[in-house]
Amino acid sequence: MPASVPAPPPAAPGPQSVDRALDLLDAVAEAPGPVTAKALARRLGCGLSTVYALLGSLTARGHLTRSAAGYTLGYRLPALHRAFQRQMRIDDGLHEVLLRVRRVAGADAYFSAYRDGEIAVLDGTTAIHDTEAVFSVGQETTAHATAHGKVLLSALPRAARHQYLAARGMRRMTPRTITSPDRFDLELRRVRRDGFAVEIEEAQAGMACVAVPVRATAGPAGGARSRPVTAISAALPLAEFTRHRRSLTEAIRRAAVEAEGLTVHDV
Repeated sequence: MPASVPAPPPAAPGPQSVDRALDLLDAVAEAPGPVTAKALARRLGCGLSTVYALLGSLTARGHLTRSAAGYTLGYRLPALHRAFQRQMRIDDGLHEVLLRVRRVAGADAYFSAYRDGEIAVLDGTTAIHDTEAVFSVGQETTAHATAHGKVLLSALPRAARHQYLAARGMRRMTPRTITSPDRFDLELRRVRRDGFAVEIEEAQAGMACVAVPVRATAGPAGGARSRPVTAISAALPLAEFTRHRRSLTEAIRRAAVEAEGLTVHDV
């Protein structure tokens, strides 16, 4: 039996306490397995008593779970993820569309969106244990180096697109990453012309990705809308992409058509 731990003192109120609690949650999420309070205190650079207090609060609310080996994410988080999908208006059928792409094309598929000035991957077929996947669900910070980012940015007015890129930068991920705004504008012109985007070793060496816009069939008030605000993409190793590029692109096109009407996304 693990040694009992004294009841933690209440966490100090205020923004700093909130920041530290969220830092703890992030640290536990990034760990490969259960992590101890002492390890978390070292990582955050704060006192053990403070860490125990915050861990107590997070555990009591279900965001973390404690075992003899340490702390892991709690059972509350799946409910938060479902609420996230509901608020993002992700239909259950959308995940089935992505799974069909995975079965037919043998490539991990993703659904991404632009909303309120941010780009994020909202759903995908990457296995939970796959730590080497090119993309994962969450906020996108390197949209300029991804096929889905190109599709979504190509839908923005030029001024809004430049504002987005200026705020986040165009970090060089590989030697093939486009880091020039002018060259990127030319790339997006090609995306609008062709109706899809391709990224070859721009985000990660040895990997390639193709993305197609999903066109919303109706706006919040029921009006027709044709501008792409979401995208479906697929990523796979470059050698396989080279062999199956045409069939993969067609599979993504079909998936995008299937996804029309499954989600209405406000921009």
